Amino acid sequence: MAGFSKRYLIAASVAAVFAAFPASCASHTKPSAQPASPPAAPSAPSSAAAAPASTPASAPAAARAILPERLSDADFWELSQSLSEPGGSFRSDNLLSNEVYLQNVIPELLTANRPGRVYMGVGPEQNFTYISALKPSMVFIVDVRRGNLDLHLMYKALFDLSTDRADFLSKLFSRKRPDGLTATSTVTDIFRAFAVYSGQPPDEALFEQNFQAIVDNLQKTHKLPLLDEDVPGIRYVYEYFGRYGPDLTYWMSGGFGGRGGFRNSPTYGDLMVATDAAGALRSYLASEENWQVLKTLEAKNLLVPVVGNFAGPKAIRSVGAWLKKHNATVSAFYLSNVEQYLNMDGIWMDFCRNSLELPIDENSQFIRSYRGGGGPGFGGPGGLTQGTFPMTADLKQCSGGMPH
Repeated sequence: MAGFSKRYLIAASVAAVFAAFPASCASHTKPSAQPASPPAAPSAPSSAAAAPASTPASAPAAARAILPERLSDADFWELSQSLSEPGGSFRSDNLLSNEVYLQNVIPELLTANRPGRVYMGVGPEQNFTYISALKPSMVFIVDVRRGNLDLHLMYKALFDLSTDRADFLSKLFSRKRPDGLTATSTVTDIFRAFAVYSGQPPDEALFEQNFQAIVDNLQKTHKLPLLDEDVPGIRYVYEYFGRYGPDLTYWMSGGFGGRGGFRNSPTYGDLMVATDAAGALRSYLASEENWQVLKTLEAKNLLVPVVGNFAGPKAIRSVGAWLKKHNATVSAFYLSNVEQYLNMDGIWMDFCRNSLELPIDENSQFIRSYRGGGGPGFGGPGGLTQGTFPMTADLKQCSGGMPH
């Protein structure tokens, strides 16, 4: 699998400037049509803020949910593309999360969660873990990079092509399914079995067979009119999974030869066998039931990837308009630490105003990742902390700076 595409590579000078900051899925470029005068980024939670120019769009209290039970293949693609903006760039590919404590907020999210709602997020597979816990009726993943859409199209095909978790991982990593694994195997047993491939070269023939199956599933089975850049984009991300298998980390892709290569970071396997603070296994591969939540959503075309800058003029606002048209409510919006970069670029206020257009209520939650000490949440020394924040309260601070 030599000769990886360089379409995601960021100039070395840019990477050096941001080397001290944590991972994110944000853009650093101000969109062309944006409101002026964004706020500065504070380092701690705001205790007070000025009254906002507008208030969050609350969902009708007694509205009957009319989200579709499924989308046709054609409607899925049309919705994804019509909500999207032109793709942007970021300093890394973000093929895998580096947020090892992300499960710790799930008990809080479940307390606030209500059935029949919509989950929103950014980035790769960490969304799957939150989705499998919250069991939303529909999902929108908004990311500035079209590469993230290609990543989710890869996952979409693999969920469709796989019969259970072991089959799914065999196809994801292009490793033969280890003997003895069944649908009832524990996640620990599954990754222990796949660990026999650690450090071994990928199976080139199996990789090519699986890659062609992914493309055929998308283009022939579902008849999705992929853009010219999408097939090379899917191959680009899939090559990393094939090269490193369960040992893949956040730092192994992007940049010239990888952003730090093998520096200390959780592997795919580490993230899947991680637990919440009470020791409960909650990853999307922790059980067959969790995995089936994603497989079902993908089969119904109800996990929709969208290309867009959080502070851009279209994507979030268009998602909000579509949700309001369908009398839907956002249950949770996972932000990673995108806001850090929006503040660095002076455009956090634009994101806040965009989010005012989402249908939310007192139970809707932002999920943020940040370096410890910035607010309520969970984490560890040197790692990203996760916290949940009521969206209605945060978005009232749109004229007063970042609520963090």
